[in-house]
Order: sequence, then C-alpha cells, then structure tokens
Amino acid sequence: LCNALNMPLWLRSADGRLKWVNRAYAEAVEVATPDEAIRKEKEFLGSQSLDAIADQHKAHAVFEQTLSTVIEGDRRKFTVTDFSGSEGSAGLACDVSAIETVREEYERTVRSHADTLDQLNTAVAIFDTDQKLRFFNQAFQKLWSLDNAFLHSGPDHAMLLDRLRSEGKLAEQPEWRRWKDTLLSAYRSVEPQEHWWHLPDGKTIRVVANPQPKGGVTWVFENLTEKIDLESRYQTAVRVQGETLDNLAEGVAVFGPDGRLRLSNPAFASLWGLDVDTVVPNSHVSVIRDLCDRRAKDSPWGGFVAAITGFDDERRDRHGQIELNSGSVLRYAVIHLPNGQVMTTFVDVTDSVNVERALKEKNEALLKSDQLKNEFVQHVSYELRSPLTNIIGFTELLSLPATGPLSTRQREYVEHIGSSSSVLLTIVNDILDLATVDAGIMQLEISEVQVDRAISSAAELVTERLQEHAIRLEINAAAAPASFHGDEVRVRQILYNLLINAANYAPASSTVTLTCRQTAGGIEFSVHDDGPGMPPDVLDLVFHRFESRVNGGRRRGAGLGLSIVKSFVELHGGSVRIETGKGKGTTVVCVFPDQPSGVREAAE
Repeated sequence: LCNALNMPLWLRSADGRLKWVNRAYAEAVEVATPDEAIRKEKEFLGSQSLDAIADQHKAHAVFEQTLSTVIEGDRRKFTVTDFSGSEGSAGLACDVSAIETVREEYERTVRSHADTLDQLNTAVAIFDTDQKLRFFNQAFQKLWSLDNAFLHSGPDHAMLLDRLRSEGKLAEQPEWRRWKDTLLSAYRSVEPQEHWWHLPDGKTIRVVANPQPKGGVTWVFENLTEKIDLESRYQTAVRVQGETLDNLAEGVAVFGPDGRLRLSNPAFASLWGLDVDTVVPNSHVSVIRDLCDRRAKDSPWGGFVAAITGFDDERRDRHGQIELNSGSVLRYAVIHLPNGQVMTTFVDVTDSVNVERALKEKNEALLKSDQLKNEFVQHVSYELRSPLTNIIGFTELLSLPATGPLSTRQREYVEHIGSSSSVLLTIVNDILDLATVDAGIMQLEISEVQVDRAISSAAELVTERLQEHAIRLEINAAAAPASFHGDEVRVRQILYNLLINAANYAPASSTVTLTCRQTAGGIEFSVHDDGPGMPPDVLDLVFHRFESRVNGGRRRGAGLGLSIVKSFVELHGGSVRIETGKGKGTTVVCVFPDQPSGVREAAE
C-alpha cells in the first residue's frame, strides 16, 4: 500500500539513518529501487531541512512544515510531516507545488486588481460577509475625505455610515435607521441594488451594491455631478438652439454626408412654399431638390446636391441669389460644417432687390438726364460764345476815337454793353470749363506760378467791383513762398472767383483780406470777408453747381464760382474748406500741395 502512494515515505532508525523508503521516495531521489536509495543513503531533503527537522524533534515529536527541494532539476515545495519516537522516526512529503503556484498567482491577481482599482476615478469599497471594510481605492478616500488610519482599521459598514452622517457628508434622512437598514439589506440580497444620493455639497452620487458569490458586497460610488450638469446644459442649449432656429426669418437646412436632412426650421419650408410634413429629418436631398426645382427659374439645387453628396476636397462655400417663380428673390449660402455636414441658408431679399432695381433705374435716368443737360449746356454755351465775342469786339470798336465821337449817354451805353457782355462771357467760359472737367479731358498746364503776380492779376480784375462799395482789399503775403508748381491760369481763376464771392457779401466800406502762406500741408490761400456768414444748411450746398444764394449778398449770380474753385483746386490735388459762423464772416481756405499729384477727378 505504501509503495502505491505517490508521496515519498521514509523510516529512520534512532541514529537517524534511513532503514526503509517507498517507491515514490526512490523515484524522487532518482534511483531504481528503494533498497538502492537506502544503500546509497539518498536523502530526499537538503541538509538544512534535515537540520531543521532534527532541531524541531528536540522539543516536539511532530514536525510539520512546507519545505522546498529539487526533483528532476526543478525546485518544488512539499508539506513535510515527520513523527519522532523512541525507536526512530517516520516521515512523509506531500507535493504542494501546484497549490503554492496557484496561491502566488492569486495573490498577484489580487494585488493587480487593487492597483487597477486605485487608478480609477470611480470610488470602490469592498466589505466582507461581516460587513467589515476589506478594500478601498484612493478615489473612495478622496470622495469622502476620510483619514487612512480609520479606513485601514476595517470599520463595519454601519459605523462608516454613522461617521459620514455625523460629519455632514450625507444628506439628512427623515428616518435614518430605516434608510440605513434598507441600504445594508444588500448583504442579504443576491441581486445588485442601485441608489442615488444627493449630498449636501451638491454632488450627485450613483451607488451600486453588487453582492459577491462568496459573501460580502462590492460598493461602487460614481460621481455623476459633472455628467448631469453637462447633460442639463446640453439639453438647454439644444432647446435654445431649436427655439432660435424656429423663430429665425432666415431659412436653414442642414444635411449630412449621406444627403439626409438633419434639421430645418419652419422658415425654410415657408420661403420655398413647401409643406412642413414633407420637410422632415432623414428626407433625402434629392426629394427636396425635386420640390424646389419646380418653384425656381434657374434652380441652384443641382449645385447644392453636388456640394452635399460630392467628394470635393476643398469644400468651398457658395453664395448666390435666386429668383422664384412667385417673384420672390432669395439670397442663399452653402456652408460646409464639420463631420461632412452642409448647411444651406436662405434669406428673402425681395424688397431689397426691388429697391435696388428701382434705385438703379432712377440713377440711370438721372445720369441720362445729367448727360443731356451737360450736352445741352455745352452746346448752348458754344453757340453763345461766338456772338458774345462779336458783341464785345464791336463794343470796343465803338469806343475807339477812329469810329467817331460818342455822346456821354452813348458812351455809358457802350460801357454797360461791354461790361455785361464780359460778365456773360465769363459765365459761358465757366460752364465750358466745368463741362471739360466733367468729361475728364481737362489737363493742367503745370509751370512755375509766381505768387505775387497771380495775386495782383486777380486783384486787378476785381478792383472795379470793390470800388463800387468802397471795399478795401488787404493782401497778406509776407509768409508766402515766391512760387509753387501749378496751372497759373487756373490759379488766377480760383483767386478771382474767391475775391468776387467775398466782394458780393462784404459790407460796404469793409475790408476783404487775401492771405497766402506756406504750411506743412502745402501753400494755403485764404480769402476772408466780414459778411453775415453762412448758416449750416447753406454750407452743405455751397459747392453745388448753379446754387446761388442771396443771404446778405448784393447780386444773385449763376452759382458757379465756388464750384469752379473746388474743381480746380482738387485737380491740383489740393483741398478746400470754409470757416464761417454767424456774425463772424466767412473764410474760404484753399490748400495747394507743394508738388501737384496729377490730374484728379474734380468735384461735380
């Protein structure tokens, strides 16, 4: 029977020598027979193990311990039991290597699971069948802010709940004992339980009690505060977005990469005259295209379908305008969104387009009218210029002594004819100059303009007008440069018009001041009169053509003087401004650049 056992057995004499072993012993020490093992004194255990057994027998008759030895080149573990008596000792060894391997693997698995649970953000606590805390992870300790010493002491579940309650970490319950008993009933249940805790600090915890097959319960505490808050904000954002889209006047439709409608608002169906029931989520763009094509003259929906279902890597946005059969005009935009989605928007711009068309037609009519006016004025001016020249020439002939003597009255008549003809010729020339500016064909003859000569020439031309009302002309040119680059004829014409305008509004016996000076911005000419000044409403019109005003002036002219001034100054690249105020008179300031920038578009 002993030889049939697969456990090594041995008997020793009182002196510790082997006197019998079984077959399993012989195989373990790698000999053919038990007798050979005895004869060769083959020991199954190492010397240290034998010494340990001998030392144990000095005090106790029975030795039982797990020892290791080498069998067939492998180190294996055996539970060794050795009985000592007066005539010797008997022992047996049970191979527990497989059991020890499983135990070590189990311990490694438990440690690995513990390390894994410690890395989780979800709190986990494991209680045994006695409701004692046997394991907790770092997230559990952090969630409840409990000290490690208390947790490592293995408190029971009821004590843990009482402590959390006393520290104000659990919400107050109307019937605390019943609530706690209901919670602890998980230890008597075979099914998982779920609870929701709303803590005093505002956290929302989902608690899951999962009973274990061998007793005890694993408790999982999932902090869902942020998740619930995010879900709430997301639902609010979705509702706000929905309400916003539904109340937009702009039609919106969003399609997925599969061509299916993701969302749309009522304005989309209304603008296209579609039944709301036909424009529902998951409707294919081809169906909507067929409905919309019937309602548009040159439908762009073919391009929309290509943009929605195509494979264009550039994903270019599109914008345009379309007219419906009903006469409505829609402005559309095709905008590519993330995840392959495409948004189409439509705005009713019918009123704006109609107004734009009306304005264009009106503008074209005004341009045509203005063109006809300019052509007529230019034609008439040319026709007037020739006879006026003849009148002035014959008037000058009549004034010559060679023509014959004239009476005093006749001479006055001739002088009035000559002066009136000259004024009319000046107006005609001004009109022709403005017509040339409008046509864009006026070219400045840029040369060196002598400032003193230009001023004196202009002053000489207005001397008679100033003397009629005893108006004195004061010229301040001490700070003026000797010359500058410009068109001398046009500069003289500008100064003449400025002085004539001032003479018309200056009070009798007052002074008109012409000032010229060099500034950082260029050469500045200014003419000041002590007239009544200009009201604000007149300032907006003063440079308009044919805008003449009385407003304290003696004569109502053709309204071209300041218009010519502005046009010619701006042709030089300069600027004109007016400084005026009630009771302060009027100053017209013209600034010429040091170097003309070339011909510019003149003011109309």
